Amino acid sequence: MKALEDALAACGIDCTETVRARFGAYMEIVLRRNKQVNLTAITDREQFVVKHFADSVLCAGFPEMSAARRIVDVGTGAGFPGIPLAIILPERGFTLIDSLGKRVRVLEEIVARLGLQNVRLLCGRAEDLARAASLRGAFDLCVSRAVARLPVLAEYCLPFLAVGGRLFAYKGAEVSDELAEAQRALSVLGGRVQTVREVSLEAYGLRRSIAIVEKTEETPPKYPRRAGAPARRPL
Repeated sequence: MKALEDALAACGIDCTETVRARFGAYMEIVLRRNKQVNLTAITDREQFVVKHFADSVLCAGFPEMSAARRIVDVGTGAGFPGIPLAIILPERGFTLIDSLGKRVRVLEEIVARLGLQNVRLLCGRAEDLARAASLRGAFDLCVSRAVARLPVLAEYCLPFLAVGGRLFAYKGAEVSDELAEAQRALSVLGGRVQTVREVSLEAYGLRRSIAIVEKTEETPPKYPRRAGAPARRPL
């Protein structure tokens, strides 16, 4: 897992034997259960480590991550980036949300096998869960990877954040078009783009732009709209 070790080193984090063992068990469960549940198109182990594990943790050294204690991963899928971050940041609390029950059941197996006491799993649509009083405005940080373009993603994610919280939107190298598209949505939802950070592991051809959106004011109660509306009619 040299790529993972290099990514963690870039974030100032040691890859201990416990961390290495947990990542190894995680990969084996995902690849085994991938035969029954569609979890990932990447089945080569070296590519899995680079494109799932290393990619997920490249933001671990960001100062906004250091300041956060309650973190939500919206649209977590096979657990990326939430579970890799939870493995290396055991003092943070992570809530992972996915709409597909089959995936959440796999995640339950992973969390139990890895003994992750800092992870909570919720099954449901973000549009519905963000209206729950216990979840709305409850988080310091939201992470989301490979879910939607930024105008749609903002409507899914910003309602979960407290004012002053941040969204880490994992994007490709070319993010400028999405930033332009998202200006109206962010204005309506109570957010603004703080910055875009470029992170990479050049030796592995891994390049990522992480758009950081600050929650500057409360999201109006009418948002998010009912399930499916943000994707059909982006703000």
